[in-house]
Amino acid sequence: MNPRRPVGRPRVDSTSIHAEQAIRQGSKSFAAAARLFDPATRDSAVKLYAWCRHCDDVIDGQSLGHGQVGGDREDGAGRIAELRALTLGACRGEPMTHPAFVGLQQIVQAHGIPEHYLMEHLAGFAMDVDPATRYESIDDTLRYAWRVAGVVGVMMALLMGTRGGASVPAHVLDRACDLGVAFQFTNIARDIVEDAAIGRVYLPAQWLREAGLPVGDPMALTRREHRAALAMVAARLVEAAEPYYRSSMTGIATLPIRSAWSIATARGVYRHIGHLVRQRGPHAWDQRAATSRWDKLRFVVRGGAVALLSRALPPRSRAPQLWRRPV
Repeated sequence: MNPRRPVGRPRVDSTSIHAEQAIRQGSKSFAAAARLFDPATRDSAVKLYAWCRHCDDVIDGQSLGHGQVGGDREDGAGRIAELRALTLGACRGEPMTHPAFVGLQQIVQAHGIPEHYLMEHLAGFAMDVDPATRYESIDDTLRYAWRVAGVVGVMMALLMGTRGGASVPAHVLDRACDLGVAFQFTNIARDIVEDAAIGRVYLPAQWLREAGLPVGDPMALTRREHRAALAMVAARLVEAAEPYYRSSMTGIATLPIRSAWSIATARGVYRHIGHLVRQRGPHAWDQRAATSRWDKLRFVVRGGAVALLSRALPPRSRAPQLWRRPV
């Protein structure tokens, strides 16, 4: 499949305005990196983000990523069913009214995003609201990371295309998935205590037991007496993200230069957040690990250098021990 890529500056409409507001208020890190895209790619990328953000908010009872509550498992199946129906309707050309789904329909039509990738993303949210979901091993955490972030990386790769304009090969989609997984591991490490407070634990139970931490009682992980052991598990997860961050470099080299710059910048910001969590140890959750405005500017400059460097490096084979996406 090689869908026609939009060229030139996109027409600004209410759907684009909604998407810009969603990314600006929902994620300062991604908003900063998204400014580096060319206008057409940026418009598509923020519309994909707006759909992801809307689905997340519906499941979590949030507004643009804020105000999360613990009651998100109530009628979770009903919320998922509604999101699936609307998403399939958008994919199949049915009239949409909500701007998140209007924007999704536009990018599906423009870039040929397969609906099974969108369904995989919703399957990640289904894991959040299913009380039977368990994270016993790192493979379970990887499966979740694929669904909520790795598959978004794959869809972003389809939006951005390649520097030669050809269709995106499977091995590039693999590297995009790797970066999404790395991002999600960073998110999980950063938000361990915040997530536990609303009843969610994405860390492998095997790791928790090995660290002497309680399993099956999320609130226990919020107690300060467990912070030292929790910091060891978080550092382990941050370290587990590193080979996925490294693998993503080969994928960045294939992107158009402004897309490569944007993605390399986001990669630098998120990798730094993981390193902050590891460096702070037991104090990692005293305040949320984040980057300052000057940090972001530094990573914008560094991202440009990384994007250029990635083109000069010989491509490396993907490490065989890395988790493989199922579709």
